[in-house]
Amino acid sequence: MDPHDITGLILAGGRGSRMGGVDKGLQNFNGLPLAAHTLMGLAPQVGEVMINANRNLAAYESMGVPVWPDALPDFAGPLAGFLTGLEHCETAFLATVPCDTPNFPADLVQRLGEALLAQDAEIAMATAPEDDGQLRPQPVFCLMRRELLESLVRFTHEGGRKIDAWTARHRTVLVPFDREGDDPRAFFNANTLDELRRLQMR
Repeated sequence: MDPHDITGLILAGGRGSRMGGVDKGLQNFNGLPLAAHTLMGLAPQVGEVMINANRNLAAYESMGVPVWPDALPDFAGPLAGFLTGLEHCETAFLATVPCDTPNFPADLVQRLGEALLAQDAEIAMATAPEDDGQLRPQPVFCLMRRELLESLVRFTHEGGRKIDAWTARHRTVLVPFDREGDDPRAFFNANTLDELRRLQMR
């Protein structure tokens, strides 16, 4: 899959509730905002990048990529970000990553793309080992076909908000990131300020 056929979307539109309501993507991580680290990791993997954010839009725009707020009201969750991304995506595929997981794999999009094409899937979703060693889906790390926009519009307008309930409607391939050499902590995210401090210490 040609990276230029893929638009990357950084999801930074949440409330940051478990971080005390702060804008998570703008929290300092090793001297830069979390979202800036995510942008540096994602940009080499795709043709272009955009950010989904609902607050402090000027701060995100200063990172040099387009910024789009949710089309749905009231901080409707990651699917609202997916919807915004698909609405503004001009390439065949959209890759999504959250703003709070700065160490995600450098070959994330490539491996998702290989699996999506090999399985003729509509969505490829990462799975990764958690603390108990079990592989679990990482639903905000997805690669999807742009033509899923109409399906997602219908789902969200019906009140749907859960990613797995929507992806279950489509041909979805789970892509394990547990090869030898894969970082077992690559998908560790910072939901709280304490987790953010631990992430910086790794």
